[in-house]
Amino acid sequence: EVQLVESGGGLVQAGGSLRLSCVISGFTFDDYAVGWFRQAPGMERETVSCRASRDGKIYYSDSVLGRFTISSDNAKNTVYLQMDSLKPEDTAVYYCGAVLICGASWYWWGQGTQVTVSS
Repeated sequence: EVQLVESGGGLVQAGGSLRLSCVISGFTFDDYAVGWFRQAPGMERETVSCRASRDGKIYYSDSVLGRFTISSDNAKNTVYLQMDSLKPEDTAVYYCGAVLICGASWYWWGQGTQVTVSS
């Protein structure tokens, strides 16, 4: 059974940092690309980062480039999203997802974790 379980969201002031974690099971980082997308109320889903499965190439959206960092720990089956210099517009529910190829529609995702950035 495929599972992705996120944690680490919360309330932070603008300029602060949070680190999201996602524990995966039922597949491996070699099989699927993993990453993070977010959705704010009334907004379209936005992929913020994706790590390719084979070569580990990493992609970031323009809106988070230079502020967010994705990483993974194969031994712990965990993918992280370090979020620095947070802005109020980063407020959203963040989901960890898996997909065959970065840029394609997310295939599996977790329950999401709320990130709220106050001004």
